[in-house]
Amino acid sequence: MAEINLTQAEADALIAMEKHRADDEKWPYPDMGGSVCIPLVSADGREKFLLDIERGGIDAAKIKYQDRARQVVVLYRLDLAGSPHRNPDEQEIPTPHLHYYVEGYGDKWARAVTESDFPDIADAWETLQAFMRFCNITQPPSIVRQRSLFE
Repeated sequence: MAEINLTQAEADALIAMEKHRADDEKWPYPDMGGSVCIPLVSADGREKFLLDIERGGIDAAKIKYQDRARQVVVLYRLDLAGSPHRNPDEQEIPTPHLHYYVEGYGDKWARAVTESDFPDIADAWETLQAFMRFCNITQPPSIVRQRSLFE
C-alpha cells in the first residue's frame, strides 16, 4: 500500500472533519474472519474517508475498527484483542488499544483505551457505535448486524 505523509495539522483537520455515509447501502457487519470497507465523505463532499471493520477468524474477540483518509492514511484504529503494541519509544501498550496518526510515524503510536472513549468495550457492537462517534462520523452508514451461531 502506498504511503502518504501528512503534516500533523492536516491529519488533525481530517480527524476533526465531520464524516457522512457516502450512500444508502446497507452494509453487513462481517462474520468471523470477514471484513468490510465502507466509504464515507466529508460534509462538503471534498474529502473521502473509509471505515474498515475486520473480525478475526479463529479468535472471535479479535476485532479492528479503522478510520482512513485518502485511501491509505490511518487516522484511528481500534484493536479490541490481540497482541500488545510496542510504540516507537519502546513503551508496551496492552490490548485493547487505540492507534492514532502522528506525523512521521503514521499509525505506529497507540494508547490504552479509556472508559470515557469507549464505555462498553466488552460489547463489540456498542464499541463500533462509540468508535464512529469518536471519529466524528455524524451521519453513520447503515450497518446490519446478523447474529451468527457463535455470538
